[in-house]
This record gives sequence, structure tokens and C-alpha cells, in this order.
Amino acid sequence: MKQIIQDLKNGETILEEIPVPMTKSGCVLIKTTRSLVSLGTEKMMVEFGKANFIQKARQQPDKVKMVLDKVKTDGFKPTMDAVFNKLNQPLPLGYCNVGEVVGVGNGVTEFAIGDRVVSNGNHAEYVNIPKNLVAKIPDNVTDEEATFTVIGAIGLQGIRLLNPTFGETIVVVGLGLIGLVTAELLLANGCNVVGFDYDAEKVKIANEKGIVAINPGEGTDQVKFIESFTNGIGADGVIITASNKSNEIISQSANMCRKRGRIILVGVIGLDISRADFYEKEISFQVSCSYGPGRYDDNYEKKGNDYPIGYVRWTEKRNFEAILNAISRGTLKVKPLITERIALNDYQKIYGDMKNSRSIASILEYNSTVAPISTVTIASKNFKGKKGVIGIIGAGNFTSSTILPNLKKISAEVKYIASSGGLTSTIMAKRHNIANSTSDYHEILKDQDVDLVFITTQHNMHAAMVLETIKAKKSVFVEKPLALTNTELKEIVTQYQNENVTISVGFNRRFAPLAKKMKSLMGNGNTPINIVATMNAGFIPADVWVHDMQVGGGRIIGEACHFIDLCTYFTGSKVISVCMNALGVNPQENTDNASILLKYENGSNAVINYFSNGSKAYSKERVEIYSQERTMVLDNWRKLKTYGFKGSSKVTSKQDKGHFNQFIELIQQQQKGGEAIIPFFEIVNTTKASFAAIASLKQGKWIAID
Repeated sequence: MKQIIQDLKNGETILEEIPVPMTKSGCVLIKTTRSLVSLGTEKMMVEFGKANFIQKARQQPDKVKMVLDKVKTDGFKPTMDAVFNKLNQPLPLGYCNVGEVVGVGNGVTEFAIGDRVVSNGNHAEYVNIPKNLVAKIPDNVTDEEATFTVIGAIGLQGIRLLNPTFGETIVVVGLGLIGLVTAELLLANGCNVVGFDYDAEKVKIANEKGIVAINPGEGTDQVKFIESFTNGIGADGVIITASNKSNEIISQSANMCRKRGRIILVGVIGLDISRADFYEKEISFQVSCSYGPGRYDDNYEKKGNDYPIGYVRWTEKRNFEAILNAISRGTLKVKPLITERIALNDYQKIYGDMKNSRSIASILEYNSTVAPISTVTIASKNFKGKKGVIGIIGAGNFTSSTILPNLKKISAEVKYIASSGGLTSTIMAKRHNIANSTSDYHEILKDQDVDLVFITTQHNMHAAMVLETIKAKKSVFVEKPLALTNTELKEIVTQYQNENVTISVGFNRRFAPLAKKMKSLMGNGNTPINIVATMNAGFIPADVWVHDMQVGGGRIIGEACHFIDLCTYFTGSKVISVCMNALGVNPQENTDNASILLKYENGSNAVINYFSNGSKAYSKERVEIYSQERTMVLDNWRKLKTYGFKGSSKVTSKQDKGHFNQFIELIQQQQKGGEAIIPFFEIVNTTKASFAAIASLKQGKWIAID
């Protein structure tokens, strides 16, 4: 299928050929018939993509600060690699999609094959959308008209926040697509509506709809006009739908308001607000968030949990339905807003010169008759008879920034890369010359050429995919964690014992050059040691998926396991009991500020401090080992200082957490048909220890590991 994307690195707008996305649980698969180009929003994205690096930096000063902070802790090259990796990720364009349901995921009961629906899907021939972002189209509403639904919901949400009453005077600043729809909805609400825009054509359309529309470029003072129009009272409210960096808009909006007037920002403007403009009139100001309640809430959008209508009357989906109802009843007339209708293949007629476009609403038309396919061939290669042929499931940031660059260094044979949406896997396949991109990972499991599967998806998918992979008689490398529950772990252990394959987990720290150096300095004895390992992990917002115990498992299971494995590597022994204490009076199981005490079979002790509340200026990872009147201190995988050892007391290295060495050993062992690069019993023991840490926190005692 085809999809329009924006390349943030070179600024090109591309019609990319990618696999059709899979129908996910809780989602519907839609074959697109029409989509609306939101010129205001999409123009900003396209222009940002075309900007050079300096211009991009000026537009995002907060991101520049983050980059500078990362340089201080991680060094220049790793930081720039991360920046370029981010810019290499494509940006899908579009969010006003109409089509026909061709697939229904598990748990979806309100839609059926053949339903005409609207969604916030991209400009693509097929889109897979969560059910709470999809609404059915009334029979008397055409596909073209329905494409205005999402745009209308954005304006409607601004109106709901303003809460206008019948007879009030409301000003709409900016009569672009959202502004025109907003103004017409306000008219339907019984308001006196005044609109301002510098585009004569948009002012003309607004006037034809019964809106009092003014072009300030013709000499009209906006504040004085409103003062005269309202007989000296001032506007009851202002909705700003303009896109402009100037601070003048917010100042003028305040000046044209009456005492205790309201201002709602829907667009993007300069916000250097003068206190004096707002103080004397006690003007209220609020920013509207997209389509309405539920936006950016994973529980609502991704998990499909609706808000009770008695408490939240208007969600984003119910706003979609309200706009469709307004179009159906003729209250909202959108056809006069359509400037042009363009076939998808001719997309450059819209995107080629958006900066100078005078269009208001452009409709993309889809008429593909090609059967949907889940796998796209990127490069023709022969893998017959080769060992260590890889299929990668998961095309997220870690795959892009770490796995693929390291596999490329060792000239690994990669036949597939899979992503559920098909886009990211296709972009990465092209960049790294991978033979096939697929949206169906089962294609990898069925292919006889593939004997090693990498799994780099979200954590909750790991265990099930590992089971499927080893049942398919293929060895597997799975990013940590191996599983999220003891039940999942037991299933894997049972199945593993029945198959002649290897399981490797992304515990990479033990493969780092300085970790290997520390191990060699300790010698081969079984003497107990003390370890203090600190992860200055950094803050991650609470709503990020890694904190969700059902999806990410929390950061102790999901990341602190790296250091549990590292300590096991250093001690050469098994963890037999675990105790964890966390920050706070009543810490939750998804805590990311905790100290873990590990007791090993050979008498060794390890303390792992996993903290998210430290300074970014301090080293991210630090390991200290104490044994036989000797001490080693590893600082951020760059410096190793030794005390009590013969020879040099300081060893330096470029920052290396061991990914490269791990992949070299993994591929070599796979080609030889040898043992796993980490003994499976150690992987199981480490995983159990991370589970035991959570159990210890909940029960307030030491937890023994069998």
C-alpha cells in the first residue's frame, strides 16, 4: 500500500510503498476512500522537515538543551548518533481519514466489515485505528463531507471549553479551515460571530456563511471594531485558531474582551503574555487540547476504556459523532470549503509548494485496486544454505539506534524486519539494506531460511513471541525482560526444554570491554565479593508505557535486570534471595527509586541502587567491587580505576555497554550451532530475581528464589 510521509532529515515529502498494517486487538482496519489535508498543521510539519539543522534547533530550544545535557553525560558522538537517529524516523502525515472497515480486531463489537467510518488515520491506503478514535458515518453524509470530522472536532472542543451562551459575541481569530468550521458552529449555537483573517478569500467565504468577517490588512483596527460592534462592551470570548509566532495576537485578544472575558487557544501563537492585558479585566485563558477528553490518554485511546457519559459527556469520539450529526442535519456545511480534489498519486500538487498555497481544503482521493500485502521486498538477496540468518520483530527506537547499527558492523545477514504498522520497518529496511519489510511477524517464523529471531517489541509481547519462536524451531534473541510474570517464565522454561534452540536475552553489560576487564582482574576463584552498582536512570514521566505493570512491567523488571545479570556475571554464582526497599512512605510496585539487596549462593552480596531522581550531570552508571583488600570502580563504562592491583590503576575506554560484543558472540555461536552466549539457567535466575524484588517490596521481607 501507499502512505505519505515527511522525511525530517532531508525535508522530502514521500509517497512510500509499505506493507498493509495488521489488525490489532481493540482496533479496526480501514481501507481509505478519502482524506483531508489540513494545510495549516501539515504545512508546519512540512516546513519543519525542510528546515536545516540550525533552523530546526531554533524552533525547538528545549530540545537543544536536552542535547547539550546528553553531550555532557554520554559524549559528543553518542549524542549526535541519537539526534540523527531521531531525524531519520519518518513522520506520517494526515489525521482526517474516511474509509470502509475491512478488518475488526479482538474486543471490538461496535464496528463490522463494510461500515463507513471516519478516524484520525494518516494519508494511507489502509490504516489501523483504535476503536475510540473511529466513528460511523451517517448514510446521508458523503465521504468528502465526513473528512471534515476531525478538523471539526478540534474547533468544537475549543467551543466547549469557551462555553458560549446564546446571544454572546465571540471572536474567531484566524479563518483557516479550523477557524471557518469553528465560526459556523458558533453561529449554530446562537452566537454573534466575528472573524478576523488577512486572507481575502477566506474572509469572503466567512461572509457568505453569515459570519461578520474582517480583513485587518485593509486598515481595520480589530480592537476598535469589536468595541464598536458590541457598543463598548467588548467580546464575551475569543477563540484563537491562527498560526503565527507573533505575541500581538494574544495581546489584541485580551484587549478586545469585556471584563471577565474568556480566551481559548486552539492554534499556535506567541505566548509572551502581558500581565496588564489580563489583570484589570480578570480575563481567563485556556489552551484547548486537540479533539477533546481522551486525547493522549492511553487508557482511552489504546486500551479502549471509555469515560462514563454521566461524568464526561463529550469525549473525542463523541465530538466526532457530534460533528457528523451537524453535517447530516445541514447545520454545518463543509462542501463550500473544498478547494481541490487530488488523486493520491498526484500528492505533490498539494505538498510541492505548500508555503505558497492559497487552498483552504484539499481532498485526497484513493482508488487502489491492488490487493493488500503484508510483506514488501526491499532488496533481492539469496539466503539459501546460510547460517545465522536473522528476522527482526520490532522496529522501534532501540532497534534503529542500537541493534541495526551493530548488526551492520558485523555484516549480519538480516532477511526480515517487522513492525505492526509496516512503515518504520520499511524505512529501516531501506536504510540498512534488509531484504524484506513485513507487518506480519508470522512470515518470519514460517520462513525456513531464518534460524535466529530478534524480538524488540514492547515488554508485554516478549514472552508470547519467544514461545511462538522456539515452537517454530528457531533460536531467539529477546530484549530484556524475557517475561513479565512467573507464569510466562514457567511456560518458556517448559517449552525450551523440548526444543533444540537457544534463548538469549539482551543483558549486554556483561559483554562490555571494561566489564570483561574487571572479571579477568578478579581471577577464576569462587571467593565472595561485595558489589555496589548504581543506575542513575533518569526521570521518565508516569504515563510512559514502561511504568505500566501490564505493558512494561515497571523499570525494575524492565531495566534494573541489566545490573542483576551483571552482578551474577561478576560473582559467578546464583541469586538465592532478594530484598528491595523503595523511596517513599507507601511505594508502588512500579517504583523507579529503589535499592535491591541480592544474596548469592557463594556468599557474595550485591546492592543495586536504581534511582530516577538524580542529576543528569552525574554518571549514569557506576559499579564498585570489593574483594580481598582490592577495589575496582567503573565509571559510566568509560573509566575503570583499580586499587590494590598490580600494574596500571586506571583503564579507559570509549563508552561501550557491550551491545557490539554481544551481537558478535551471538552470531558466531548461531553459525557454529553452539551453546547460548548466556547460560539459560542464569537468564532464568536473573528474571526470577527481578520478580522477587517486586514481591519483596509488596510483602516487606526477603524473598527466596528456588
